[in-house]
Amino acid sequence: MIKRYKQNETDTLAKILKNDGVISVPTDTVYGVCARINSKKAHDNLVKTKNRPNTKPFPVMCSDEAQIKSIAIVNEKAEKLIKEFMPGPITLILEKRPEVPEYVNNGKATIAVRMATSKAVKELIIKTGYPIFMSSANQSGEPTCTNLDEIENECPNLDGMMEGAVKFEKGSTIVDCVSKKLKILREGPITIEQIREVLEGLPERGAIYRRGYYHVHGNTSYGGVYS
Repeated sequence: MIKRYKQNETDTLAKILKNDGVISVPTDTVYGVCARINSKKAHDNLVKTKNRPNTKPFPVMCSDEAQIKSIAIVNEKAEKLIKEFMPGPITLILEKRPEVPEYVNNGKATIAVRMATSKAVKELIIKTGYPIFMSSANQSGEPTCTNLDEIENECPNLDGMMEGAVKFEKGSTIVDCVSKKLKILREGPITIEQIREVLEGLPERGAIYRRGYYHVHGNTSYGGVYS
């Protein structure tokens, strides 16, 4: 049986992550499984936990904007979206900083980033000392688990589980901020109209909603680039 931890036990959970462990946590959208990004062993353990092809980079969850900027290049579009919607149910595709190791995003030029919305997950990231990989709590390609019992059945090799409920129960809105024209790759709790309003006035404000491009935390039907 996998040990379950209260949300105030972030010191213990951070210690698990520092030791290259993999844990599950509730996010604002769905339940996720996570590992620290500054360890290839931790990355590989997360891959094994999800039984996932090694060709899909994991999204990365950060504690704040400064941490996002430590791993990705934040352009004007991204800056506006971060200020307006983060922390919140939005994932941004950004250009990866060259100093970030290739295993973090499988050698790709881009990286998918989110900001922690809950106090507990933010504290966990801060105490771990680095951003964390965050993927949906499931076996790769299968539906996302909706409670801790399901997570324990689907991911029996986890090193711990943080208790708590999710809010939206649907994946985050995914926005590609790297392309010349803005691409909204999945509409989640934050709508296309809200994003257009924030970006009004920028040369690239025209939004393209294109499904089937990215596969990101919380959804299994978006093409397999991120999961």
